[in-house]
Amino acid sequence: MVRVRIPATSANLGPGFDCLGMALSLYNVVQIEAADSFQIALKGDYTAGIPGDETNLVWQSMCTLWEAIGFEIPTVSLELENNIPPTRGMGSSSAAIVGGLVAANEYAGGVLSKQQILQIANRIEGHPDNVAPALLGGVTLAVTAEASVIARTVHSQPQFMALAIVPDFYLSTEKSRNVLPASISRADAVYNLSRTALLVEALIHENHELLKEGMQDRLHQNQRAGLVPGLGETLQVALDSGAYGSALSGSGPTILALVSSHRAEQVSQAMVDSLAAHGLTAKAYLLSVDSEGAAVI
Repeated sequence: MVRVRIPATSANLGPGFDCLGMALSLYNVVQIEAADSFQIALKGDYTAGIPGDETNLVWQSMCTLWEAIGFEIPTVSLELENNIPPTRGMGSSSAAIVGGLVAANEYAGGVLSKQQILQIANRIEGHPDNVAPALLGGVTLAVTAEASVIARTVHSQPQFMALAIVPDFYLSTEKSRNVLPASISRADAVYNLSRTALLVEALIHENHELLKEGMQDRLHQNQRAGLVPGLGETLQVALDSGAYGSALSGSGPTILALVSSHRAEQVSQAMVDSLAAHGLTAKAYLLSVDSEGAAVI
């Protein structure tokens, strides 16, 4: 039997579109063991809409890895514990991909390195900003180069809390990406490049005062505001209430605020109230940054 724990993730962190991501202390668990017949058991906070057959993304990811290494696909039973909210911008699909790959690799004897697993994960997911922190932990910078993904840990365990405010509705990544323009201005490109550099500097050196400016964005957040009522106001409310920085988490609708532990409650309440004023109910998760990434447990 193999059990793997995989963290939730928050991608982009504002300006770092498709390259920056952060692992969070909210977890899915994948368990695999030999069986007489194939079966999938679902448990955890989120099971509705998760396939319990061969179309399940965890299983498909497992098969992709086994086929890549020439390992005969075994007959197994899977137990999938899903605690990461799906289609909310918290990396549920990346957790499924990474969890499946790491579990399949361990089941086959640990043939591949994490770097090799990352390459497969990126091919399945299409971009590395969520799969890299899900696999490696911490805050990661991941760049898709011509032949591979180059991933670096910017900071393994920064000293702030991550407040994830999760509105009670689904938002598919595809829908969220479809609202983005095909081209951007040079001014907006320079704006985001400079903020991404500032954000990395702030994270490496724990300069929390720089996070407010470093997490500003012009490439995707304003464009997605129509999909998340009250997004702009709630991002500002987080800052006004004492957050170091705030951003749309991945493609949304979850909104992320980086906070000190003693400001977390007031920031959380202010953000939930802001969304409520726009007709949305939301759940607040106060999380730390996971430093380990996907781990065999």
